[in-house]
Amino acid sequence: MKFTSFTKTMALAFALSLSVASLQAQSCSSTQGGGNDAAVAGGHKAEKSAKADKGKDEKDSKDIVDTAVAAGSFKTLVAAVKAADLVDTLKGDGPFTVFAPTDDAFAKLPKETLADLLKPENKEKLKAILTYHVVSGKVLAKDVKAGKVKTVNGKEITVTVADGKVKVDDAVVVKTDIETKNGVIHVIDAVIIPKE
Repeated sequence: MKFTSFTKTMALAFALSLSVASLQAQSCSSTQGGGNDAAVAGGHKAEKSAKADKGKDEKDSKDIVDTAVAAGSFKTLVAAVKAADLVDTLKGDGPFTVFAPTDDAFAKLPKETLADLLKPENKEKLKAILTYHVVSGKVLAKDVKAGKVKTVNGKEITVTVADGKVKVDDAVVVKTDIETKNGVIHVIDAVIIPKE
């Protein structure tokens, strides 16, 4: 699925969160390049470049599932992905765009609802909800446009922009552009449920 260019307002709204998301996505790598390499002399420049390449390789080697596990704030999502037998899919080639609810987002659901969804007999229902959070293709924040978007589930999510906030159905996008080797993650503050 491909989005067209994003409005200037959306681009501005995402610009701030993009910086935070990029830092979090690379938190496993303490060797980020930065500043002006031209100002670095001789061997230091080569060393810094090698470290930056290593950090890039480490980031690029993680898929969506490994990135979610490493972040530490998607434990419930990862458990749900495992219960729905979607690990291999989300470790596959993709690319995928995942609107990932945090543990706090899952905590907003009634406890009995979440416990019920994680039961083996409800695997198909759980799979339908999780695939409703996934769009085919790698869609970065700058490429998002308000409107209806078809998910891997087959149903459409609604992307809206209001008061400088981007929403996917009723969930607010709180972080964007956590890039992985097989797609991108955008963090949302609620679990979105497809309409029956």
